[in-house]
Amino acid sequence: MVEWTDFERATIQDIFSKMDYETVGPAALIRCLVVYPWTQRYFGNFGNLYNAAAINANAKIATHGKTILHGLDRAVKNMDNIKETYAELSVLHSEKLHVDPDNFRLLSDCLTIVVAAKLGSAFTADMQAAFQKFLAVVVSSLGRQYH
Repeated sequence: MVEWTDFERATIQDIFSKMDYETVGPAALIRCLVVYPWTQRYFGNFGNLYNAAAINANAKIATHGKTILHGLDRAVKNMDNIKETYAELSVLHSEKLHVDPDNFRLLSDCLTIVVAAKLGSAFTADMQAAFQKFLAVVVSSLGRQYH
């Protein structure tokens, strides 16, 4: 079980309370697909992903980015039981979708960059550490089925 400090809990909840899901989720997924093009292989049925402009304009990618970000709400609300919260998603991604679990880490890195850009100087080193700890727990939980 992960130990969360009061600061970490408050920081995670504060970040997500200020999050613009409509822009941050799509921006993080778009960044991941552009910077790490091999991650595109899981989105073959999403249409044109031939270049950065096409990915950026793809409505299905934008929608899925929002879905991913809203999915993190479950972890925010269940910080003491994230592994169980994502048990079904872990099975789905490993057994049905066959997603390489390292892609969760790549996406979390992209999400951190997008959040940092949005929050600017308000995203302090302590906030980033708490956010990355939170995302690391989510990534570990999503990859749980693979172990």
